Amino acid sequence: VQLVQSGGGLVQPGGSLRLSCAASGSILQISDMNWYRQAPGKQRELVAGTTRSGNTNYGGSVKGRFTIFRDNAKNMVYLQMNSLKPEDTAVYYCNAGVLVSTTTYLEVWGQGTLVTVPS
Repeated sequence: VQLVQSGGGLVQPGGSLRLSCAASGSILQISDMNWYRQAPGKQRELVAGTTRSGNTNYGGSVKGRFTIFRDNAKNMVYLQMNSLKPEDTAVYYCNAGVLVSTTTYLEVWGQGTLVTVPS
């Protein structure tokens, strides 16, 4: 099972970006899907998460600006980022809980993608 991310890059303050993350492999079901980020010199932090049923939660600094949503049929999760700020600069990682068999549950991470918002 792997998570492959796309999107990211350089965007001016106030701009928008959308990150995508696709899960592939031997998957029975995906439970929670999340986006984390890690800025230089800082610990990795939760940006947003969504359950399979679509309940969402957000880190305080991104509430009202970022939206997480998923497509269960495609095993994908997205992060729409609006009103970006320099402090949003970080490597963003998707993360998912994946049931690969009736007895095996894996936590899987994407490869990371850099988002840069210059000051």
